Amino acid sequence: MAAKQKPCLQGVLFDWDGTLIDSYHADTSAYLAMFKEMGIAWGIKELERHYSPNWYQVYRAAKLPRKLWSAADSAWRAHYAKHRPQLIAGVRRVLDAVSSGHRLGLVTSGDNDRVARQLREFRLTRLFSARVCSGDTAKKKPHPAPLRLALKKMELDARCCVYVGDAPQDVEMARSAGVLAIGVLGPYPTEKRLRAAQPEFLLGSLEELPDVLERLRNGGV
Repeated sequence: MAAKQKPCLQGVLFDWDGTLIDSYHADTSAYLAMFKEMGIAWGIKELERHYSPNWYQVYRAAKLPRKLWSAADSAWRAHYAKHRPQLIAGVRRVLDAVSSGHRLGLVTSGDNDRVARQLREFRLTRLFSARVCSGDTAKKKPHPAPLRLALKKMELDARCCVYVGDAPQDVEMARSAGVLAIGVLGPYPTEKRLRAAQPEFLLGSLEELPDVLERLRNGGV
């Protein structure tokens, strides 16, 4: 009888905000300041209730007229620039450990300019074989197009990859692309919905990731 073949595991792709970087305070502060400028009476409770990595879903929930979306984008960026988010604790150790045996990719809803700048500031740019940001595909997360583009750039089979994110949209995108979904609890108010999405693994901290990947390499679940 032939030996059971271990599952391949070549690529580990990550979300950015809330998964590798703690941008919650900067993000929410920018949203609330922008809402005030736009005359929208939303506080933190409303924002947390309707939060999505696709900010246009947030705009729709807030009933912001489409003609004001561009102005809202500019206002959000201006307020966000006043903050300096930091990497989530342990991220450098995890990325160093994971990169020793896998190729890394980044698939985020964040603006390319902002994400590229933050990667440079944290000296992480060269760690990722591919980066896909907002605007790189016509469809946004949770549509699988961004993840599929990253896989194409990395020349990897979806079945040999995992995607790590902190929101239910990350799980939906991964599954639609044929990639195993790993959820991680982060600073954003997405825990209840993330649990409901039932990722294949749910981590309390990103620092659990190397052990989970080792289990996967050994055929564990």
